[in-house]
Amino acid sequence: MHRRFVAARPRRKGGAAAGCAQVSRASPARRGMLEGVTTHGSTVGQLLIAEPMLGDPNFDRTVVLMIQHDDEGALGVVLNRPTELEVDAVLGEWTDLAADPRVIYAGGPVEPNGVLALGRRSPGTDVPGWRRVLGDVGTVDLHREPEEMTPGLDGMRFFAGYSGWEAGQLEAELAEGAWLVVPAVADDVLAPAPDAMWRSVLRRQSGKVSMLADFPAHPSLN
Repeated sequence: MHRRFVAARPRRKGGAAAGCAQVSRASPARRGMLEGVTTHGSTVGQLLIAEPMLGDPNFDRTVVLMIQHDDEGALGVVLNRPTELEVDAVLGEWTDLAADPRVIYAGGPVEPNGVLALGRRSPGTDVPGWRRVLGDVGTVDLHREPEEMTPGLDGMRFFAGYSGWEAGQLEAELAEGAWLVVPAVADDVLAPAPDAMWRSVLRRQSGKVSMLADFPAHPSLN
């Protein structure tokens, strides 16, 4: 599996970032429910929460941490899609720093053969090759030796691929109500129970948004 520094720009093919599908539009009623949390500025360090009726299997009930967002596009990684591939199988030298569960996560449909890493820095430490995203969480340069990082990192998460948007694409999806934009906390990145993350992040929100946590996976069951 190929390593790539996480700050790389999304690839461009045609009108959308490579590997990113267009999403379906939320109903007007649902869009109105989401307006209270959706913002249209930079989303770096925040979470994108897939709207329950998103309609794109690549992002069904996903929680995406945004790493980069500017006028050239946006980039993030899905925090709640663990694979069965163990870190030790592909990045054995980094295993001791991997947080539980020690598996590679599917970060998104773009460049799935590349590996991106996030690490939580120990308070007050200076870590070479670490770049802040949120609080003490930042990107980690995998071209460095793990021994350089070990004294200053409390844990890492590794992602195969990433989620990318062309310039203006994410803004359009936010305007359609496809995503909620909510504050992230550092614990989200190394959360040990990814299957519960979509619901737990929604439940900690205020007002009607928290009610979406109980939205059935199949609306016909509602």
